[in-house]
Amino acid sequence: MTTTRTDRPDRVTDRPALGSAADWGLLLIRLTFGLLMAGHGAQKLFGILGGQGLTATGKGFESLGYRPGKVFATIGGLSELLGGLGLAVGLLTPLAAAALIGVMINAMALVTGRGGLWESEGGVEYNVCITVVALGIAAIGPGRLALDRFFPWGRGGWWPAAVALGLGGIGAAITLSL
Repeated sequence: MTTTRTDRPDRVTDRPALGSAADWGLLLIRLTFGLLMAGHGAQKLFGILGGQGLTATGKGFESLGYRPGKVFATIGGLSELLGGLGLAVGLLTPLAAAALIGVMINAMALVTGRGGLWESEGGVEYNVCITVVALGIAAIGPGRLALDRFFPWGRGGWWPAAVALGLGGIGAAITLSL
């Protein structure tokens, strides 16, 4: 079995050349979560995969107070599509996570927040799960089987997590104030 060594001399460990179970597990989470979120955005933008499309989604956004609704529907759809794809391939992970976190904060503030915790009552359960998974991936890092593995933020940590949460929160605050 071929192994590689870490580049940190204070912590030398053997790892399989094709990645550990943790590497593959994180890839599975990223692909599943990221592609489902990208599909959710594509429903809004293109009306595919059972979605309503941009015009109908824009009308729904207008009914929530977003004006012009179609512009905000485009922003939300692109955030989900590009954020999901970014997490799926592990590219610009903190920014991808921030896009999803920002959309979910908006959803909790204007749609599900008044329903309490559980989704069965129209609550925030689903939105909290999406937010926590996105933030967790930013904190852990996308793993060795990701395009970000060559960049400092590709290892995860407090700073990538703070960037994801901070930018997501700032984006949501700006959107909610408009």
